[in-house]
Amino acid sequence: MLGFDQAAAEVFVNLVTGATLPDNGEIRLFGQPTSAIDDSAAWLALVDRFGIVSPRAVLLDALTVIQNLAMPMTLEIEPPPPDVEARAMALAREVGLPEPAWKRPAADLDAGGRLRLRLGRALALDPAIVLLEHASADVPRSEVAPLARELRAVVERRGAALLALTADRDFASVVAGRVLALEPATGRLIEQRSGGWFGRRLG
Repeated sequence: MLGFDQAAAEVFVNLVTGATLPDNGEIRLFGQPTSAIDDSAAWLALVDRFGIVSPRAVLLDALTVIQNLAMPMTLEIEPPPPDVEARAMALAREVGLPEPAWKRPAADLDAGGRLRLRLGRALALDPAIVLLEHASADVPRSEVAPLARELRAVVERRGAALLALTADRDFASVVAGRVLALEPATGRLIEQRSGGWFGRRLG
């Protein structure tokens, strides 16, 4: 989905995960409206079905890559239990983080490595939907398309859905099979066609 700035992307993520209720209308997730979530346990169970890749997801730079990947699974990270460490290593391998980086501080990673680390954390609880929020914002332009292909392949192998919120047309055209652009004046989504990038309104 194109045309969402950082503020709009945050609002969208909050709405779609049930953290915020819409002023009008209804949002339905996995067969139920978000307004029907009546306690924190039910909401947390819903949120666990999402993997969110966002610069707002804080990385602990002083901790190692493996410790950061272990955090969604346990608070015992110094060191992680052997079974959790094994799962964290599998995640690191899956998202393309090189083994020499695993025991190094997350602060040592470049922009692409930090994106891979956030993806690994998002996948830790085996989500049904992966939300990418301005994933390519800090990535050098030469790396955008290759990283987008990698992200798409990882999520496809998982059998999960992927929804990307971005202002980057190059990233969108590679990471997604269908691209919709927000028309600010109307709030409508316009489907973008590859090649000419012309569109048709939806809804």
